[in-house]
Amino acid sequence: MNSSKTPASEHVTSSSVFGAPCWVNLTTRDLRSAESFYHAVLGWDWRIGKLGDQYRFAHVGELPVAGVSVVEAMGRAAVAWTPFFAASDANETVARSQERGGTTAVGPISFPPGRAALLADRDGAVFGIWEGELVSNWEEWRRAAPVSVQLHTRNAFDAAIFYAEVLGWASTVAGCCEVHYEDEKVVLRSQGEVVARIHSGAVESAPDPAIRPRWQIHFTVDDVEACAQAAVANGGRVIQRAEGAAEAILSDPDGARFVVNAR
Repeated sequence: MNSSKTPASEHVTSSSVFGAPCWVNLTTRDLRSAESFYHAVLGWDWRIGKLGDQYRFAHVGELPVAGVSVVEAMGRAAVAWTPFFAASDANETVARSQERGGTTAVGPISFPPGRAALLADRDGAVFGIWEGELVSNWEEWRRAAPVSVQLHTRNAFDAAIFYAEVLGWASTVAGCCEVHYEDEKVVLRSQGEVVARIHSGAVESAPDPAIRPRWQIHFTVDDVEACAQAAVANGGRVIQRAEGAAEAILSDPDGARFVVNAR
């Protein structure tokens, strides 16, 4: 998961930040359309890195922000934004997920310089894992983009137990992520930084995918209203936006949902 301009001195591996969100990725049917849409809405520029012609790295200036791949590149995965979590060993992480009722959609498969897998937790929320080198300027990525990844699930505390056992949260190993319970939410911290939140209240059998358990990706922007207007003008939709609210849930032309928050 390394972009093309990564000095060796900046390499960070997944094992050094295991359990923490380390990347976000969009799977799409139309790479060109996705590039055009997210450039218009979020101002992203695009580069090809080490993962081949079917994968793009989105940048804001020199900072890598997210990845976009065609559906077939991830084993015909669903069109969606997905968070990836750092894993010391992809095989062991997949096995722990399966032992605890999770399912495996794809992998682990090799994407030099690492290995990836797509999984779903016990309630069906899809997430990815990555073993290997992280993107250049990874510490800056964590501070800047996305603002957070948030899990909306049936029971936040039950989900926290699943992810703790699968990803090594709150373990005795040095450097692991810390789990805190705050205002009926689960808050995940890595090296003191809030990196994820888990909320209760999603409904497993709901026909609306926005109500079912799912991970949601949040990006910070200067102008939420301008992003919402640009999304509509470029073939996307506004899924939810309260008058004057500091965030909006948007959809790209392919149906992938994401959230923009005021900076």
